[in-house]
Amino acid sequence: MYKKILVPTDGSEFAKKAQLHAIFLAKVTGAEIIALSVSENNFINGISLNDEVEQLNEILKDRCEKDLKQFEDMNEEDVKITPVIKEGSPAKSILDVASEEDVDLIVIGSSGKSGFDRFILGSVSEKVVHTAKCPVLIVH
Repeated sequence: MYKKILVPTDGSEFAKKAQLHAIFLAKVTGAEIIALSVSENNFINGISLNDEVEQLNEILKDRCEKDLKQFEDMNEEDVKITPVIKEGSPAKSILDVASEEDVDLIVIGSSGKSGFDRFILGSVSEKVVHTAKCPVLIVH
């Protein structure tokens, strides 16, 4: 039923739960997983490039790589996982990758790292649910 499953990750507990669900679904269906981590650096737009901004971009990219590595380490089922890092808005990046990769399912955590998002459905997952062209599984 599923050939490609997109799993965005930010290293949060909800993302880790979504990853476990995605690995199970991929194992059962034979799907591959596209693991996406987004470096949200929009807050530095308009700041002139200097060493500090470049260092911050490197820190954000390193964090994305660490999150993807943790995801790969969870994979005890030998499911194919392709890591992808994008820069920009998380919701837009998720939707763009879903379209580019022609995914059959997006598996996403209900909330991210932001404390405020824990009180309501995360703003990223909410945008993805309302805009995605494929099914979305939200894991709480």
